[in-house]
Amino acid sequence: QVQLVESGGGAVQPGGSLRLSCAASGSSFAIYTMAWFRQAPGKEREWCAGISVGSSKSYLDSVKGRFTISRDNAKRMVYLQMTNLKPEDTAVYYCRAVRPGMDYWGKGTLVTVSS
Repeated sequence: QVQLVESGGGAVQPGGSLRLSCAASGSSFAIYTMAWFRQAPGKEREWCAGISVGSSKSYLDSVKGRFTISRDNAKRMVYLQMTNLKPEDTAVYYCRAVRPGMDYWGKGTLVTVSS
Protein backbone atom coordinates (compact mmCIF):
# COMPACT_ATOMS: atom_id res chain seq x y z
CA GLN A 1 0.00 0.00 0.00
CA VAL A 2 1.26 3.48 -0.93
CA GLN A 3 -0.20 6.79 0.15
CA LEU A 4 0.66 9.87 -1.88
CA VAL A 5 0.33 13.46 -0.68
CA GLU A 6 0.97 16.37 -3.02
CA SER A 7 1.94 19.86 -1.93
CA GLY A 8 3.36 23.07 -3.36
CA GLY A 9 0.46 24.28 -5.42
CA GLY A 10 -0.75 27.85 -5.36
CA ALA A 11 -1.40 30.95 -7.38
CA VAL A 12 1.29 32.39 -9.60
CA GLN A 13 1.53 34.94 -12.37
CA PRO A 14 2.33 33.94 -15.95
CA GLY A 15 6.05 33.38 -16.32
CA GLY A 16 6.38 32.35 -12.70
CA SER A 17 7.60 29.12 -11.17
CA LEU A 18 6.38 26.54 -8.70
CA ARG A 19 7.79 23.33 -7.33
CA LEU A 20 5.32 20.56 -6.59
CA SER A 21 6.21 17.78 -4.18
CA CYS A 22 4.72 14.35 -3.70
CA ALA A 23 5.44 12.49 -0.48
CA ALA A 24 4.99 8.74 -0.54
CA SER A 25 4.45 6.53 2.45
CA GLY A 26 4.61 2.78 2.46
CA SER A 27 7.25 0.40 1.30
CA SER A 28 9.14 -0.18 -1.92
CA PHE A 29 8.89 3.37 -3.28
CA ALA A 30 11.97 2.82 -5.44
CA ILE A 31 10.26 0.17 -7.57
CA TYR A 32 7.39 2.39 -8.64
CA THR A 33 7.24 4.39 -11.81
CA MET A 34 6.10 7.85 -10.78
CA ALA A 35 4.14 10.37 -12.78
CA TRP A 36 2.43 13.71 -12.59
CA PHE A 37 -0.98 14.20 -14.17
CA ARG A 38 -3.14 17.28 -14.30
CA GLN A 39 -6.79 18.08 -14.78
CA ALA A 40 -7.88 21.50 -15.92
CA PRO A 41 -11.43 22.76 -15.27
CA GLY A 42 -13.84 21.07 -17.64
CA LYS A 43 -11.18 18.85 -19.17
CA GLU A 44 -10.03 15.29 -18.82
CA ARG A 45 -7.07 14.35 -16.70
CA GLU A 46 -3.86 14.26 -18.74
CA TRP A 47 -0.39 12.89 -18.19
CA CYS A 48 2.31 15.58 -17.78
CA ALA A 49 5.55 13.88 -16.91
CA GLY A 50 6.90 10.52 -15.83
CA ILE A 51 10.04 9.12 -14.25
CA SER A 52 10.93 5.46 -14.33
CA VAL A 53 12.55 3.27 -11.71
CA GLY A 54 15.84 3.96 -13.47
CA SER A 55 15.10 7.72 -13.52
CA SER A 56 14.41 7.96 -17.23
CA LYS A 57 12.19 10.99 -17.76
CA SER A 58 9.51 11.82 -20.26
CA TYR A 59 7.25 14.83 -20.77
CA LEU A 60 4.10 16.01 -22.46
CA ASP A 61 5.16 18.09 -25.45
CA SER A 62 3.48 21.24 -24.15
CA VAL A 63 5.53 21.20 -20.93
CA LYS A 64 8.83 20.00 -22.35
CA GLY A 65 11.60 22.47 -21.57
CA ARG A 66 9.55 24.10 -18.82
CA PHE A 67 8.82 21.27 -16.39
CA THR A 68 11.33 18.95 -14.75
CA ILE A 69 10.42 15.77 -12.91
CA SER A 70 12.76 14.24 -10.36
CA ARG A 71 12.72 11.69 -7.58
CA ASP A 72 14.55 11.07 -4.33
CA ASN A 73 14.12 7.44 -3.39
CA ALA A 74 15.78 7.85 -0.01
CA LYS A 75 13.21 10.49 0.95
CA ARG A 76 10.35 8.80 -0.92
CA MET A 77 9.68 12.02 -2.77
CA VAL A 78 8.93 13.00 -6.34
CA TYR A 79 9.03 16.57 -7.54
CA LEU A 80 7.79 18.62 -10.45
CA GLN A 81 9.67 21.85 -11.01
CA MET A 82 7.55 24.11 -13.20
CA THR A 83 8.94 27.24 -14.81
CA ASN A 84 7.63 29.80 -17.28
CA LEU A 85 4.11 28.90 -16.24
CA LYS A 86 1.25 29.76 -18.55
CA PRO A 87 -2.46 30.25 -17.89
CA GLU A 88 -3.13 26.96 -19.67
CA ASP A 89 -1.10 25.18 -16.98
CA THR A 90 -3.89 25.95 -14.51
CA ALA A 91 -5.10 22.63 -13.18
CA VAL A 92 -5.19 20.27 -10.25
CA TYR A 93 -1.94 18.31 -10.34
CA TYR A 94 -1.91 14.68 -9.23
CA CYS A 95 0.90 12.34 -8.32
CA ARG A 96 0.66 8.70 -9.39
CA ALA A 97 2.68 5.63 -8.44
CA VAL A 98 2.51 2.57 -10.68
CA ARG A 99 3.99 -0.89 -10.84
CA PRO A 100 2.53 -4.15 -12.18
CA GLY A 101 -0.70 -4.80 -10.36
CA MET A 102 -0.48 -1.61 -8.30
CA ASP A 103 -1.73 1.88 -9.06
CA TYR A 104 -2.00 4.71 -6.53
CA TRP A 105 -3.06 8.35 -6.79
CA GLY A 106 -2.79 11.34 -4.53
CA LYS A 107 -5.62 13.79 -3.97
CA GLY A 108 -4.02 16.60 -5.93
CA THR A 109 -2.80 20.13 -5.46
CA LEU A 110 -4.22 23.16 -7.28
CA VAL A 111 -2.06 25.35 -9.48
CA THR A 112 -3.55 28.60 -10.73
CA VAL A 113 -1.68 30.72 -13.26
CA SER A 114 -3.27 34.10 -13.70
CA SER A 115 -2.38 37.76 -13.88
